[in-house]
Amino acid sequence: MKLRKINSILPQPQFFLSWGLFLFSCLISYLSGKEFLKQHKVEPIYPSSALTIQKKLSDFFPALRNSAGDTEVYIFEGKEPGGHIFITGGIHPNEPAGFITPIILIENIKVNQGKIVLIPRANASGFTHSDPQEGNPQHFFIETSKGKRFFRLGSRLTNPIHQWPDPTIYINPGGQKLSGSEVRNLNRCFPGRSKGFLTEKIAFGLMEVIRQEKIDLGIDVHESAPEYPVINAIVFHENSAELAALVAMNMEAYGFKLRLEASPPNLRGLSHREWGDSAGILAVLLETPNASHGRLKGKPSISLIVEGMDKFYPKASRSGRLFVNYPESGIPLKERVARHLAAIISLIESFNELFPQKKIRVENIPNPAELMIKGLGFYLHNPQ
Repeated sequence: MKLRKINSILPQPQFFLSWGLFLFSCLISYLSGKEFLKQHKVEPIYPSSALTIQKKLSDFFPALRNSAGDTEVYIFEGKEPGGHIFITGGIHPNEPAGFITPIILIENIKVNQGKIVLIPRANASGFTHSDPQEGNPQHFFIETSKGKRFFRLGSRLTNPIHQWPDPTIYINPGGQKLSGSEVRNLNRCFPGRSKGFLTEKIAFGLMEVIRQEKIDLGIDVHESAPEYPVINAIVFHENSAELAALVAMNMEAYGFKLRLEASPPNLRGLSHREWGDSAGILAVLLETPNASHGRLKGKPSISLIVEGMDKFYPKASRSGRLFVNYPESGIPLKERVARHLAAIISLIESFNELFPQKKIRVENIPNPAELMIKGLGFYLHNPQ
């Protein structure tokens, strides 16, 4: 009888199991929350000493202040008047060469004539999460002489915790009907709405930069999957056809072939289309092949992002399934950035040829061929 009373008082095995599961779930929640908050930490960018002024997107459109859509704007202005160029990266934060290219420029250039305005993380919200069910690493790194520089690999879309819910059908500012999730795709939301969804406000803010800084030429830097038909290309608004043709010719001097792709007038909401239509500026979009962005890739990894080596894409290339030659050695990030830099240099040269009265002179853009040899880390400031 006494033994039964003692057993009834002592904790049963189910008690320890329940508490064990509870403590384990608390630990998982803590670690997940810590990782979640880490994704909102913005990696530092170290501008060159020639930076004129650093602003925020909310300085151009105050409605974005203290929101997840606010982001950094870097302005380099020469002592002599000239043309004004706008360069955006990170409109799609899962396209690394798209935002590393303007970061390389920010950390190196000096403008002597004209003005260059750069926004490397156009959709700041998209950098705070990853594409669901893709298994992508949340960060990747680039080696410098004194350590690693880490960069976020974000999502194509605005973070749903910052903009929710998605409509069933999204009718963008250009009047085009799209699937609901495209309401969080910044490159479908131009020219934006001042009182719309967060992503539309970001697009409107970028248009305000174009208007207030009196931009002449807009360059939107992207990447796409190797199986995507618009690849290694310059997509141009019809008002920029002559400029794009000159760029394609100049690119051959750097050892790169560039496809010319006219922007379809009926495809609304894209940067180059709406910048040209709504703001009346010259507007182009640049694309390079990114295997980590594609559907035919193997296991996602940091190496795939930086080195671009994948066992499936060379096979797909040999089978004629791609719109670009994909070698066994891969298409590394440094090559994709070098291609973008060559295109930007060619755009400036071609712009100067067509508009000598608005000449732009800029120093210290890394030479694409040298960058291929020295690597990206040579042109990035040390993390220390």
